[in-house]
Order: sequence, then C-alpha cells, then structure tokens
Amino acid sequence: MGTIGKLRKVLILSVSVGAGHMRSAEAIKKACSSLTPEAEVVILDTFHYANPLLEKVVIGTYMEMLKITPVLYGYLYRQAERGQPLSGRGKVEFNRMLSILSAPRLTAYIRNFEPQIIICTHPFPLGIVSYLKKRGEFMGLAVATITDYTVHSFWIFPEIDSYIIGSEALIPHCEQFGIDNNRIKATGIPIDPAFNKSYDKHLLRLGLDLDPGLATILLMGGGLGMGPLLSAVKSLGSGSSRLQLIVVTGTNNALYEQLVRIIPSLSCKIRLYGFVDNIHQLMAASDFMVGKAGGLTCAEALALGLPMFIVDPLPGQEERNTEFICSMQAGVKVKENDLAAVVTSYLQEQNKITSMASAALALGKPGAAYDVVNYMSHVVNDFKAI
Repeated sequence: MGTIGKLRKVLILSVSVGAGHMRSAEAIKKACSSLTPEAEVVILDTFHYANPLLEKVVIGTYMEMLKITPVLYGYLYRQAERGQPLSGRGKVEFNRMLSILSAPRLTAYIRNFEPQIIICTHPFPLGIVSYLKKRGEFMGLAVATITDYTVHSFWIFPEIDSYIIGSEALIPHCEQFGIDNNRIKATGIPIDPAFNKSYDKHLLRLGLDLDPGLATILLMGGGLGMGPLLSAVKSLGSGSSRLQLIVVTGTNNALYEQLVRIIPSLSCKIRLYGFVDNIHQLMAASDFMVGKAGGLTCAEALALGLPMFIVDPLPGQEERNTEFICSMQAGVKVKENDLAAVVTSYLQEQNKITSMASAALALGKPGAAYDVVNYMSHVVNDFKAI
C-alpha cells in the first residue's frame, strides 16, 4: 500500500443511526492510522456532540418510522428520489433547521481543530458542512462518503467537493445529479481493514466449533438485529441436519434470549452470538448469508465473496441496495415465507452459489478504506496547490 504523509488533520462526521455509518467512519480512521500515523483523525457523532436534544428528536423519529411505519418511510424516500417533498425546497429547509440547531458547537469545534478535510458518512452532517461552507465558516475540503449502493438526492449539495461511492456502476447516478466526473471516486464503501485479509475457511470453522464439512449459513439482522431473523432461524434450523447456522442478533437482547430458548429444539447445529467484533471471521467461515441489505453489511459480504439471500428488505435504502446486489448476480431477494425452500434449492445446485460468490468477489472492494485515505491525501494536496 505504500506510505503517504500529507494529511495532518481529518474530521469525520457521522450519525449513530444503526451501526453502518459509524462503522464506516471507524474504518477510515483505522486506515488513516495505518497509512498516515502522524495525522490527527477525530470522529464526531454529530448530533450527539452538537445538540443531544436534536439527536433524540431526529434520530428517534427516524428509527420509530422505520420500525412502525416502514411503508411511509419508503414512500417519502421514493418521493425525494424523484425530486418531490424532501428534495428541493423541502430539503433546503430541513437542512437549514438542522444546521442552525447544530452549528454553534460544531463551528466552534471546527474553528479550534482546523481540519484540512471533513468527511461525512451520513447526509445529515454533510448538509450541515455544506451550510458552513456556504457561510464561509469552513474553508477546507468537504467529502461525502455514500454508504449505500445508490445515490439519493439527500446527499447532493453544491458546496461538497468530492463524492466517494460504492461502485463504478453508480457513477452515472452521480452525473444525473450534475456532479462532475472528476469529483467522483468509486473506492467502494469504506469497511474495516480486517476485510482486506485472506482467511482459511476450514480453520475458522474449527475455531468456531463448527463442522468444517457442513454447509454453513450466516444469519444476521444488522447491528440492531432487526428483520425476520427469528422466523429465518426456525425455518432453516428445523430442516436439514446437513447444514449449520451462525446467528448474530446484534444489540437485540430480547431476540437473543428468544433464540436461546428455541435453539435446543431445532435439528441443526447453531452457533448464537449477540453483538460481535469479529464479523469478518464469521462471514469468512460461511458459504452464504441470510439477512438484511444495509450498505455496510453488503460491502463487507462482497469483500469476502459471500453471496447474500436478502429477506424482505425495508423500503428505502435497503430496497435500492437489494436491487443493486441482485442486478449484479451477487445475491437473491427472498420472501420470508419462501426462505427455507429457496435455500434448499440453492444447496442442491452448488454451481449457483459458486456463481454468486464469484460475482460478489468481483464487486467487492476490501481495500476501500485505504483507497479513501489515499484519495483524501490526493485531493488535499491538489487543493493546496490551487
């Protein structure tokens, strides 16, 4: 990877909605520590730092909408994609409100820290940075890191200098929003550098107390353990004993306790985990994954060549990520009620799984975080030279 020594101060702004946005921020920081150890890199959970009350209102409303009325969220998301209520004037006003309520503390922090570059892994802080640039309160570089396999209008601000995206296939989407090609970099979604290593599936399975010779399925519901994880474990776990399951419930403790009670009655071997910090090993030990289509989860799976069976994706970003993964033949979309039958069918035709694994590996960008750091160094030096 070589060494670079051009970055001095980097501020990464994110928001703790789910886990993906912060994980992407942490991946960039880890890569910075490796490539530019002399650089000072700070991650701020933007609303938590700038205005905790705003955090409760905005993030709380967003999460409740996803849980209680996902159809409404999906409708608003699609309308905004088409230039309706939450793009245009509505987006401007929403962003202005967030910026006014967040700007005082954030502006003071930026003034004291003096970052060369601010990189945002969520559109909310990106809009605030755009507002600060427009007012002349931040004169450095602002970079958007889009953490899904789609480009939504909520990420688009004229003051933003560069856009980091998950795949070259998304470049035309950016261009449709009027973003010049020289401001787009398809590094891939930044993921933990641990995904940029090779793993021995046989040894990993032995270390996880799994049978190295059995088909191994990873079931996940994202960091929050959302989605039809319980029914997926029941339907797959009560079928063939010629497979084994790795189940990760994230921070969903209630789901973990439910599974502890039902797993003894199921016919196949199951390794159950709550929140883990070795998801790269669990993915590398598996033949394919059943779960949700969060942007970071998709990027991690692709990096390891892990095919995805995506169950009933939530409206909005998950739908778009699913469309992307399926269009590239790296995964399939499955209805909850059909899961066991579809998985059984694929297990009987191993060539299909092998083909999906090859497609996933071709799409994967395991070194994305390092590429982001190198790109930041490049744009900072170009900026200085102007």
